[in-house]
This record gives sequence, C-alpha cells and structure tokens, in this order.
Amino acid sequence: MPLNVFLRRRVRLLATLPLLAWGLQSCAVPNADLDAHTGPYRVEIRRTGLGIPHVKAADWGSLGYGYGYVQAQDNLCTMADAFVTYRGERSRYFGASARPTAEATFGQPDNLDADFFFRFVADDAAVARYRQSQTADMHALIDGFVAGYNRYVGELARGGSPGAHAACRTAPWAGEISSADIYRRLYAANLAGSAVRFASAIATAKPPVADGAQPAASREQQPEDVSTTDQTGLAATAPLAHLGGHSGIGSNALAFGADATHNGSALLLGNPHWFWSGPDRFYQAQLTIPGKLNVSGVSFLGVPLIVIGFNENVAWTHTVSTAKRFGLFKLTLVPGSPTRYVVDGRSEAMTPTQVKVDVRADDGSIHSVSRTLYRSRFGALVNLGAMSPALAWNRQQAFALRDINADNFRVFENFLEWNQASSLDDFIRIQKKNAAMPWVNTLAIGRGDPRVWYADIGAVPDVPDELAQRCTPPVGRALAQSMPGVPFLDASRSDCDWRNQAGSVQPHALPVAQMPSLLRRDYVGNFNGSYWLSNPAEPLSGYAQIIGATHTPQSLRTRLGHSIATQLQSDPAGVSADALGRAALDSRSMSALLFKQPVLDRLCGGAAAAANDAANDAADDADKHNDLGQACKVLATWDDTASANAVGATLWDELWRRLRTIPPAQLYAVQFDPAQPLTTPAGIAADPAKLAAALHDAIAALRHAGIALDAPRSAALYVQRNGERIPLFGGCDAGGYFTAACAAHPFDTRGYSMDVNPNGDTYLQLVSFDGDQVLARTLLASSESGDPASPHYADATRDYAARRWLSIPFSEASIARDPALRVHTLSSSDARAR
Repeated sequence: MPLNVFLRRRVRLLATLPLLAWGLQSCAVPNADLDAHTGPYRVEIRRTGLGIPHVKAADWGSLGYGYGYVQAQDNLCTMADAFVTYRGERSRYFGASARPTAEATFGQPDNLDADFFFRFVADDAAVARYRQSQTADMHALIDGFVAGYNRYVGELARGGSPGAHAACRTAPWAGEISSADIYRRLYAANLAGSAVRFASAIATAKPPVADGAQPAASREQQPEDVSTTDQTGLAATAPLAHLGGHSGIGSNALAFGADATHNGSALLLGNPHWFWSGPDRFYQAQLTIPGKLNVSGVSFLGVPLIVIGFNENVAWTHTVSTAKRFGLFKLTLVPGSPTRYVVDGRSEAMTPTQVKVDVRADDGSIHSVSRTLYRSRFGALVNLGAMSPALAWNRQQAFALRDINADNFRVFENFLEWNQASSLDDFIRIQKKNAAMPWVNTLAIGRGDPRVWYADIGAVPDVPDELAQRCTPPVGRALAQSMPGVPFLDASRSDCDWRNQAGSVQPHALPVAQMPSLLRRDYVGNFNGSYWLSNPAEPLSGYAQIIGATHTPQSLRTRLGHSIATQLQSDPAGVSADALGRAALDSRSMSALLFKQPVLDRLCGGAAAAANDAANDAADDADKHNDLGQACKVLATWDDTASANAVGATLWDELWRRLRTIPPAQLYAVQFDPAQPLTTPAGIAADPAKLAAALHDAIAALRHAGIALDAPRSAALYVQRNGERIPLFGGCDAGGYFTAACAAHPFDTRGYSMDVNPNGDTYLQLVSFDGDQVLARTLLASSESGDPASPHYADATRDYAARRWLSIPFSEASIARDPALRVHTLSSSDARAR
C-alpha cells in the first residue's frame, strides 16, 4: 500500500474512533475490517491456455491474495460495479433512474430501488453476523482476496496494465474494497433464489397514506415482478420465483455410475446455464495449498473459492432447484395502526428502519433520499401491489417475506469443505452436516466409487403440506398459480409459522431426513425439474410440496436429458466422455424431435395443404400461399438441430413460441399422463388454421428481423467480440434445447444476439477418475475476461463455438508442460516496497 494512502487511512481511523466506540456500544455491529489479516502474503500464479490461472500458495491468506488479484486483473470493471451495487451506492455514481447494464440474479431494478434494498437487507448487522459465523480459514481467505484485489487497483492507479479496463480505470467508483464488500457479495449470492428477486418490492414497501389508499407501484417494479419478455417480444406471465427474473437460468447435469460406464469409474457432466456477463458470471481457476487443497472449477466473481468443480477425489455440479427458499405471510393489521399487526390476538409493532441513499442529480450534485422500511417477526415488508390490488398494503393487511437463507451463513463454509473433500462419502457427509445449499440441486461422483449422487439438500423452509393447507389464506390460494410451491401463510396465528423441528441445522428449516437424495450405480440427472425423476427407474416422492412437484408435466429439456441418458447407455461399450460431450453440444431441439412432423402433417401435407390452398386462393393471397409453401419446405428438410449452419431452427423456434400459447388441451393429441411422464404429451391436434396463423406470424417475425427463412442459425444467434461476429449454436429452454444459448431481449433486428443479457451454456465440465489421474475437460463459453482489451476476452468463446473441449491441466506436471504457461509470483512485501 502506498505510504500516502496508509497515512490518510490512519488519520481517518483515529478521527472516527470515538464515534466507532459509541456505535459498537449502541449497535453491537463491529467494524469487520479493524481486525483484518494483513499478511504477509506470497503466491505463485501460473496461467495456462485460455488464461486460466492456477493459484498456488502456502496458506489461506496468500491463496486469497492471488485469487483476488487475478479476478481483478481479468474483470475489474464488472467487479467494481458489483461492489457498488452491494454497497447500495449505484444512485450516487450512476443516478437514481438508471439500471445495471447487465442482468444478474437480482434482475435489473432501477438504481434507487437496488440501493435501498441492499442497504436495508445487506446492512452492517448482516455483514457482522456473516463474518462472525465463518472460520479462521475463511477469514484469512477473504482478507487475502481483498488485499490482492486492492493490490491490482493500486498497480492500475500507478499506470500499470496500460489500455486495460478503459471503462473504469479512472472512475471514482472503482477503488479499493474492504472485507465487508466480500461479505455483502456472499450474502447477495445467498439470497439469489429468494429475496433479491423481490428487490424493488421490498425497497418500495410502505404503509398506506392517510386516506387508506395505497400509492401506485413504481413503474420500474412492474416489468421485473409481473412478467418477462421473451425473444418474441411477447409478454409472458412468469412466476416471481424464476432466478434472474426469467426462466432461462438453470442447468443440465448428468452423472453416470460404473454400471453405465462399464469401466469401474463414474463420469460427470456439469452444464450450468448461467449469465455470460455481469457480476454473477463464472470465473475459472485452480486453487492449491499443498497438502490442504487442490481444486479446479469456477467461482462467481467476488467469491474466493470454487463453487462448481473437482479435486483429486470428487467432482460435483449444480442445477437450480425447484425448492422454494422463501415464503410470504399475510399480516392482519391493528385497526387504525398500519404498522402494527396481530399474532394470536396480541398486537406487535413492525420495526422501522430509516435508510438513506445518496443520489447524483443531472448536474452532478449529490443529495440524500430517505425511506423508512419495515420488518416484522415474519420478515421484511414487501410491496406486492403491482401484482394485484388484493396484495396492497392497506389499512387491513400487509405482507412480509421471510428468506431462509438470510440466516444461512454455512453456504461458503460448505463449499470450502467440499473443495477439500476426500471421497464421495465425505462429500455427502459434508452436505448432510451443513444442509447449506441455498438454491441448487447437487450431483457428484468420487474417485474409485461406482455410485453417483443426487440431492436437493439445503436450506428449505419447514412448511409441510398439512401446514400449508391449513394456514393459507384465500389471497394466498389465488396466487398459487403465479408462485407454485411458495408458502403463503396466515401470520395472525402462531401455529401457522414455519415449524421448528429437533435435528434441523437451522431454525425453521427442514431436517435433512425430509429432503430428497439418491445414490445409484447407473445414472442420475437433473435439468431443473423437481427431484421426482432424478432417475426414472426410481422415482422419488413423498416430500413436501415446497421442495417441488411430482406427477406433473416435465419440461422438454428434462425429457431430452433423460432421452440422452437412455441413448448413451444403449452403447454396449458403455457411456464415454467423448459421447457425452458430443451429446451435450449437439443442439437438438426436443420440441422439433417430438412435434415438428405432426405439425407439418397437419399444416403442409395432403388435405391440410389443399384446405390452406383454397383459403389462400379465396383470399387471393398468393404471397401468403408461397410463404407457407417455402416455410414448409425449410422445416421439412431441417435436421432438428440448432447448429450454427442449421437451416430452419430459427423459423421453428418462432413458430413453436406461438404454438405454446395454444392451451395444451387444444394443442396436443395425447395429454400428459403421470404414468408416462417422459413420453407425454404427444402429437399435435391443433386446428390447422391456428397452425397456419402461427406460422405466418413466425414468418413475419423473421422478415421484420431481416432474417431469411432459409438463413442458417448463425444469422440469428451470435456474439460480437471487438467487432468479430462469432457464430453460435443452441437455443432457449422453451424450444427444448439441451444446448442452451438464450438472450433475454426481444426478437428483432438483433436476432438472438448474445450481446444483451446473454445466458446459456457457460462453464461445462466432463470429469472422471482413472487411477491417480483426474480426467477433466472443460469449456468456458463466456471466456475468462469481460475486458475488451484482454487477450482472454474471446478466446474461450471461439473454442466453445468450435466445440473444442480443453483438457484442463490439473497435475503439477501437466501445468508445467502447458505450452501457454506464464508464471507470476506476487508478494505483499514487494507491494509495500513500491
């Protein structure tokens, strides 16, 4: 640290000691940075192909030092912007009405709502609780990460890395961070499956005005909380529970045991569908402390350890779980007192918190905006009035949101233990001991172990079906379709609160024995469906509805995932990594495989074609007739994949989006049968006239976008990197694509461009064990860096587009012989000497 910076900090610290002492006495909120570990740190950073860092140190602090440095080196602007968000300072630097430029798990609320939310929920007290719950190793890792990040910021300020980080290198918001910033970042990840998706609803909750009328919901809140817009530009009602504000975020995972591989070892595919940009994008690395830790995989930016990956003994991955990690409560208010509510006939007061946010005006001046936000014993008050007037906070009622992960400080300690797991049994023991996973399923394999593991074991509210049925008020039942599985309970009765059972790891959380898991020797898989069909040969059932539904229609991607598993196991030689890797990227469309031919039969052939011809002739619409004929030919010859050169995929996707608006009872010839969940619904029964109308609309959409009917997929699906257009493959969840590439913006002249709010295949891993070797191949579709000046801004994206898997260097020998190897040793004493 430069001497002048050190002296300025020292003076500020001495000046604030009296206030600090008063604050500690009155609030019991310690300054998390006063006792921060300061080194010394020494770390070796080895970069191999595609810029992947292998960070090696002798202690936790030094490991964090190296990891914070390389994350900042590759993604400083994205990380700095995120820390501004988590501190609740967006309005100060970017204005109140702007929004974050990249999508994240908290959506894209306007800056002012985001600031109030994070200042209220991730406040100093939450940071203190989080920090106090962590081990000494985690403290050292985080403090080292902060020091490494700050070292890079200091180097940049002195003119280092010329040309890098042009978007932020001189910006006032891209300075040094504290350990509190990392805890806030971890806390935001905790809440990604719950409270952060209600950021605007929590930030705008307030009592009714004097006459009892509820103020109108802010215009910014409605798009995020009520609906999403897919690539057609058509609004589609979506449950509030979708991660990131829409249903595209999720993952595929398959694990094959020895009975399927026929080689005595298990094989794992991890295929998260996640953000390509923004604060939650993945960062790939290997972290090593000889004798203690050797793990490779990915983190979210700002997270100092691996969250999906492998070590010498285990490999694991995650998919987004169907279990609900939060619940809503209807508060019955005391007459005449809109901030008091009744529990068992007794009045209780809400706890008000005045929150202040600094806001930059158009002229550059800074002024302060205040809101009073409220908590109840059931959680933060939430403004759901945008969903329905029946959900407004008025004189009779209010609504609170409780998040089970608000007190789940075990999440990253669990990952730290997994990073060091010694076997599959050890991995399972850790998961059951902590029950910490915040919003994901887990699939895992182990060295020398023929079994594969699936579990949705984590922090889940203890709301059995009996409690939900007995305690859901009418307004909650009315909302069940919008938020299936979310408990919506009557807060006026204490017997309607979440249960507390002996043996739970956390108050109000389900015990581990009441959450689903499965060990098999053939395979397990999850594709964001519930636990029910983790293996169709052994369906799981009997768990609370809050964990997920059973005996309900499965997504097309789930049906395709199990079809892939069945197909791979039919090979007498067993399931191989080569075959699994090809299947993961072959970009088949399950909607086309199941329904394209039935649609064409009703729309394009025989009597249907004659009827359409007659209708078109009667209307004297020769152009429309010709369009239909050309479209039928394109679809008939399409290979049902969305490979970059596939002709017909974009036309089909636009047609299928419109067909999905037809009620299932009218669309399908065979309706869903719970006894045949992977083969129904089937066939097409829709009126040919409706099919024709949908196809004409799809044709018009392509024309409006400037895309020919016979254009290859790459005409619509691509990503720009420094003026280079990289063709991509795959598609959205709605089309039943296992291979995912899906940007959250309307289908227009950009096509399906992955340049705006992209998500889909991100980090993919194929892992198995052979003797003392780890056999791992990876892809990082978004590349390691978000900085256009970085050599690693597009290199991995090109490899992904070419389907070139990387055999990841993991052993010391393989790292040493990597042809791209670059070695950099960092020491904190060197930094102080500058």
